Amino acid sequence: MEASTRFKSHHTIQEKEQVMLNPLKGVESLAATVGELRKNLDVKSIVDERIAEFLEVNEMDSYAWFEELTYCLLTAYSSAVRGQLCVDALCDCGALLEGSLEEVAETLRCQGHRFAERRAEYIVGARSLAPGLKGIIQKFDTTGEARRWLVENVRGLGWKEASHFLRNVGYLDVAIIDRHILSNMREHGLVTADGKKGLTKRRYLEYEGMLKKVAEKLGMTLGEMDLYLWYRKTGQVLK
Repeated sequence: MEASTRFKSHHTIQEKEQVMLNPLKGVESLAATVGELRKNLDVKSIVDERIAEFLEVNEMDSYAWFEELTYCLLTAYSSAVRGQLCVDALCDCGALLEGSLEEVAETLRCQGHRFAERRAEYIVGARSLAPGLKGIIQKFDTTGEARRWLVENVRGLGWKEASHFLRNVGYLDVAIIDRHILSNMREHGLVTADGKKGLTKRRYLEYEGMLKKVAEKLGMTLGEMDLYLWYRKTGQVLK
């Protein structure tokens, strides 16, 4: 392809994205959509119950927090339901805290996890954090600092997974930007990303900033809004 043709093609793509995206309008539109959904008292009740559960976990001990960390390690490239099945199985047989690498992997295989061996490595590798995980997280001044530490120190946690964990233990000021959230954002002209590729740190924080503006308009936390957005695409309010 000629250089001029490549430039023209790239330029056309950029122009197309600029036409498609309208962040200001998108923020208003998405806020209106979530606001309408919040009027559904059945959905609001489910969301409120889930938020209460997160706040309850916040009061639990460090081992309960480690269970949530394990859950978030297991849901990556899997599903929320599969992740919980695996955590329950690991706890029931005692493998979560005491099982060998092979015992953890076998438990995950029995629950149908596609990446049993790699996730077992992550879980066993993070196990030393179990007694003090809560204290480590609570020592940080901001949720952002805690998230950065998790990404840098827990193998298997990216920005999405670290955010997921923090939300599930009661830190509601971060966004869990998965394909369902991106679908909502794309539908309202905020982004073009489809979620098939992972987000860089820069892009993740950029998108989180957009979602924060939406949440502020609604007077709700990012963690709460995430549940409404997830419900829009799945019909469920899972953790």
